[in-house]
Amino acid sequence: MLMGHAGSSVSLTIAAQQIFDGADMRGPGSVRISQGRIDDIAFGEADARASIHLAADAILAPGFIDIQVNGGGGVLLNDQPTEAGVRRIVEAHRKGGTTGCLPTLITDRSEVIERLAAAAQACLKIPGVLGFHLEGPALNRSRKGIHPEAEIRVPDRRDLAAIKSFGGCGRSIVTLAPECVPASMIEKLIGAGLRIAAGHSDATAADVRQAVDRGVSGVTHLFNAMSQLNAREPGLVGSALGNDRLFAGIICDGIHVDRAGLRVAFRCKGRDRLMLVTDAMPLVGTNDRQFMLQGRQITLHENRLTGPDGTLAGAHLTMIEAVRNAVALLEIPLVDALIMASRTSAAFLGLESELGRIAPGYRADLVAFNPNFEVIGTWIGGVGSMGAASEASHRG
Repeated sequence: MLMGHAGSSVSLTIAAQQIFDGADMRGPGSVRISQGRIDDIAFGEADARASIHLAADAILAPGFIDIQVNGGGGVLLNDQPTEAGVRRIVEAHRKGGTTGCLPTLITDRSEVIERLAAAAQACLKIPGVLGFHLEGPALNRSRKGIHPEAEIRVPDRRDLAAIKSFGGCGRSIVTLAPECVPASMIEKLIGAGLRIAAGHSDATAADVRQAVDRGVSGVTHLFNAMSQLNAREPGLVGSALGNDRLFAGIICDGIHVDRAGLRVAFRCKGRDRLMLVTDAMPLVGTNDRQFMLQGRQITLHENRLTGPDGTLAGAHLTMIEAVRNAVALLEIPLVDALIMASRTSAAFLGLESELGRIAPGYRADLVAFNPNFEVIGTWIGGVGSMGAASEASHRG
């Protein structure tokens, strides 16, 4: 069962003309919620007695799950690894349809990892927090991206103690370069309850095969900051595309990955192994154009975040925008994009029986949006928050 905050004790029914149940687009129908979970879903005429009637053109779908969220609402997790900081980030992304996320800490000092570890259990009670993502510090310097080179390292005993503590904190992930750590470290982290993703890595195909055999199950922001596919060395990209055991996150902003690359990834991985992620930074949910990242000024220009040397520094993206972009750039059906935004991420996290579908027994984490890909409302454990684009009418 999913750990974390409790759902609402209030019962309600949401009526919609279009309901994506995690597999198919259906409707009209009504979703009945009780004790924070879906009690029943009925199709046919929408229940006239429903608590909430969504607008005729609205779609009700499983809430989005984002496994890589560095910041939002003006907060970078590294700067505020606290309950208050996490709450600001989660609230900012909920406006983009995210009902479950992993706040992400990029490579930093041991003290910063320990501060987040100390706050982690309290943060799990915040609606929308499913766990944490530690991106680093065990990365390959040759593929560091925007991560601070001075802090990239093989975790020592102190680091390991803090990192392993996240294994008991929801469904948490560690991104590492498998070629840069002892095999025993991967096994210890998995044994502690963590999921491991390969990223910021110069791994060979042989390195990746060995890592997968040891339990590595994900790839962080496919194509970016990793060894590329070549004729005689597939690298991490080729290995990810060719290995059905690996889930892969991808940043669908039209900047991090070319349109053709996005289509190749989808054709190789499919909707059940490719996950939409934002890799979002603090400017999401604000009108600001700059922020500081570990002493470097990051600037937003034409939706692109870059450091002083032009290096990409995360993305300025929400999940509803990622869904919209996936439909447009990959030229795929909306249902495929919605699966990549929710059901696939839930499966990667081992939450496929809890999240990613609208079905009896599943947690009532839902999103409603209109044809312009504007979020109307979200529900986490049955507790609703109506968006700025809300067209819902309420009864009862």
